[in-house]
Amino acid sequence: MTSTTPSRGRRRAPTKMERAAGKAAALQKPRVILALLLLLGLTSVMLLDGYLRSEIGNDARVRDGAAYDKVPQKILDGGPLLTFTGGAAKTQSVPKKTIVLTFDDGPTPTWTPQILKVLDDNDIEATFFMVGSMVSRYPGVVKDLVDQGNEVGIHTFTHVDLSYQGTGRLQRELKQTQLALAGAAGITTTLFRAPYSSEINAVDNYSWPVYKEIGNLGYTSVFVDTDSDDWKKPGVSKIVQWATPKDNEGAVVLMHDAGGDRSETVKALDTYIKKMKAKGYSFTTVSGAMAKLNGAPNGAGRTGATGSGQAVEAGVGQTGAGAGASAGAGAGALGEQPGGAQSAPGSGSTNSSSSNSSNKVNVEQSGQQKATGSTLYEGKALVYAVAVAEWVLPLLSWLLLVVGVSVMGRFGMMLILARRHYRQRNRKRGKGGKFSWGPTVTRPVTVIVPAYNEKECIANTLHSLAQSTHPIEIIVVDDGSTDGTKEIAESLGLPNVRVIRQENAGKPAALNNGVRNASYDIVVMMDGDTVFEPDAVHQLVQPFADPGIGAVAGNAKVGNRNTVIGAWQHIEYVMGFNLDRRMYDLLRCMPTIPGAIGAFRRDAVLEVGGMSEDTLAEDTDITIAMHRAGWRVVYQEHARAWTEAPSSLKQLWSQRYRWSYGTMQALWKHRKSLTDKGPSGRFGRIGMPLVVIFQIITPVLAPLIDVFTVYSMIFVDFWASLLAWLAVLVVQLVCAAYAFRLDREKYRYLAMLPLQQLAYRQMMYLVLIHSSVTALTGGRLRWQKLKRTGEVGTPAGVS
Repeated sequence: MTSTTPSRGRRRAPTKMERAAGKAAALQKPRVILALLLLLGLTSVMLLDGYLRSEIGNDARVRDGAAYDKVPQKILDGGPLLTFTGGAAKTQSVPKKTIVLTFDDGPTPTWTPQILKVLDDNDIEATFFMVGSMVSRYPGVVKDLVDQGNEVGIHTFTHVDLSYQGTGRLQRELKQTQLALAGAAGITTTLFRAPYSSEINAVDNYSWPVYKEIGNLGYTSVFVDTDSDDWKKPGVSKIVQWATPKDNEGAVVLMHDAGGDRSETVKALDTYIKKMKAKGYSFTTVSGAMAKLNGAPNGAGRTGATGSGQAVEAGVGQTGAGAGASAGAGAGALGEQPGGAQSAPGSGSTNSSSSNSSNKVNVEQSGQQKATGSTLYEGKALVYAVAVAEWVLPLLSWLLLVVGVSVMGRFGMMLILARRHYRQRNRKRGKGGKFSWGPTVTRPVTVIVPAYNEKECIANTLHSLAQSTHPIEIIVVDDGSTDGTKEIAESLGLPNVRVIRQENAGKPAALNNGVRNASYDIVVMMDGDTVFEPDAVHQLVQPFADPGIGAVAGNAKVGNRNTVIGAWQHIEYVMGFNLDRRMYDLLRCMPTIPGAIGAFRRDAVLEVGGMSEDTLAEDTDITIAMHRAGWRVVYQEHARAWTEAPSSLKQLWSQRYRWSYGTMQALWKHRKSLTDKGPSGRFGRIGMPLVVIFQIITPVLAPLIDVFTVYSMIFVDFWASLLAWLAVLVVQLVCAAYAFRLDREKYRYLAMLPLQQLAYRQMMYLVLIHSSVTALTGGRLRWQKLKRTGEVGTPAGVS
């Protein structure tokens, strides 16, 4: 036995169609990635915003009444300033007749600036213990505060009781707040106040380990001597009274610049400052008080562009303002600082208003360091990300409202107008008598069947047409099939069937070929995989009794509905397509005649230039063109055809992707219909806005409902969110049930509706988003041939 080796020869050049397919495939992957990135970005923005608002990771537990026997008595009896050096705890009290004004829970854009103005008018500074999430949301307020010479401290990032948290959460709370301060004002701080803390004698067995850990990280924990209780809103006089120290003692005084209406705090603050100054008290920051305690001269007045306090000469280790400075904190107590310095807080690192090259330090801000390196850049990134979230989330909320109103509005319109349409078209008596299009249309019509590799379906299609109760001519246009479709059609030997062979040129060209060869003035167009009921053609052509009607849309049914995917599409066809068509019919702005079953006046088709190849949705394209030519397009619910829907998710995606993109192409092509005058402009005035709103904008934005629902279920209120989702599902179920009733369909398929909402609908949204991205990026799609099984037989076999 011998064998021959085939010659290698030259490589065949790809055909035009192969090149187009390659380009299309190359273009799709980046667009899918872009769509997924958009979804990821939306999710990230929502998670960030939820974290900032304590919806994610929120722990509202607050410990109260715990034992304190493990806390050293000297700490419980000590002052409000707690530092650690080499693991040893030390407390200090504010000097006599000295007040350290502190404000918690800010900043806010409403109350913090008003408090800053009062401080500035009275020429004093204060210390603000800030919540990191608020800092990242209002960075401008923080920068103004620091530039004015005030001092900042950490109040955690999410205002959580740290006694319930582990070391990891503690460190995240500190680091994230430091990053927020770095991004907002270019600083980091060594001052800390725990949420829900008060006087130092309230430290218990659970919070003491937290303070030790924080102290060993180099932070000064600041407690309270005098609490104004301004959060209770007791009135100006009470706030002033409760904030006043006893017996000329020095005090750390607590007020708030956030957490609700702080108008009483603002009014009381000015009165309080004047009263205490009259008594001989001086005001300073935490760092200023510690500088006094450690022998450094106190800063007074303002210098420099930033409005910082007076700079004084201080040698390294002599500022005494940072954590551990008074106890001679070593450089290894904290290690690398959040701001990038390599020394312990207070060991001579400069603040944001000072030069690194000089040893001048603003005493009243010396608990702060200038943020540098990665901390600075990460902080700015955090602030920018929060700014995006703060802008995007309100916009998304408004869009969500628009989507919700649009969805409910569409449901309402469909129910009202579909009911009116059904009562009008099925009227048997009453005012006006039985409904009629006019004299019965009995003249022969031409049925055009475009076919490309339809060997599985063509026989069923032609056999169903052979049973037609209306006289018809059948033209099968074989569009270059390679599977023997033409031979199968010819071998059936059916009467009045003509088979026309053409080179592969696409469905629009095949339909145009059929129109040119039609013998009659009415042409019925269908797909090669569709099966007509015996009276479908007769019902379909009756509206042509009205000379103003140029085209008729039939009622397409899913034949292969006994699978999950088929059942989902069956619900969509009955509810989404046919209910929509009833609505659009009454409004006289039908956007699409289905390719599976539609009829046209032959002259009208030729008048608008035939089936266009400009778009992938030639059925939508010609329907709009008919409107613009002045023809009326109607829906005939009694003309039923059974089509084979895609049987796999891949084929379904491919089909709907083409439909969605083609619809966008058709709308863009006919955008000038918006300015058309008279009857021809009715579609532009009514139909196009409705299609854009209901079929593009709303579905593109509809995933917001699901994203917000899932987000709310996980992070906000599971049961309330679930009930809201179920309420929307009930509304959809009512609409679907009514649509099934109008079409006389079996209700059992509605059992698939909840699953359809969870899976199928999401896929359709992604398809539309993918199509929108393709349209916006200027991509082009080619025709795709779906794989057929031929399982849709005669109508009698469909259940």
